Amino acid sequence: MGSTKRRKAQLALRLKQRFGHGGKRKGAGRRRAAPMPRVGHRARARLGRNQPVHVTWRVLPHVWNLRSRRAFRALLRTFRPAVERFGTRLTHFSVQRNHLHLIVEADGAPALSAAMQGLGIRIAKGLNRMMGRSGKVFADRFRARPLRTPTDARIAIAYVLGNARIHAERQGRAPSAAPDRFAA
Repeated sequence: MGSTKRRKAQLALRLKQRFGHGGKRKGAGRRRAAPMPRVGHRARARLGRNQPVHVTWRVLPHVWNLRSRRAFRALLRTFRPAVERFGTRLTHFSVQRNHLHLIVEADGAPALSAAMQGLGIRIAKGLNRMMGRSGKVFADRFRARPLRTPTDARIAIAYVLGNARIHAERQGRAPSAAPDRFAA
């Protein structure tokens, strides 16, 4: 009574061979979230206690001109409460059309991260309220460059306070002789 089971052979499908799929090619892979990420997701540099940091933060294209009176007022309302929070101090800033330059003194990387996260939320809420919309405001992570020496700090402060002049020269416009009213 022995029953013998025979194993069935696997059938092969005869499909027409297609070329051009698989492998490395232009346009392959996951689509980028942003057209061109500006800030890499590497670990940020270590910060010492009360170390100044030059922070640059870019907004998305749909956000209105930050140098308009309404937008600047909204930004000032967010800067004032954020001047001394989470062990950081906002000492200097410059508001440009599509980005911010900030000089921040931080008590370390965790304090800087917490303060910038809180400031980013305040800025987004204020600008969205002003524009009558909701959603994302910042294009990417903030860029933070620690200022290691007093000379670094002096050069960075001069750069931040004179940033409007630098942008005017790059765009071929005559820079204003008056101090920038969107910087302090």
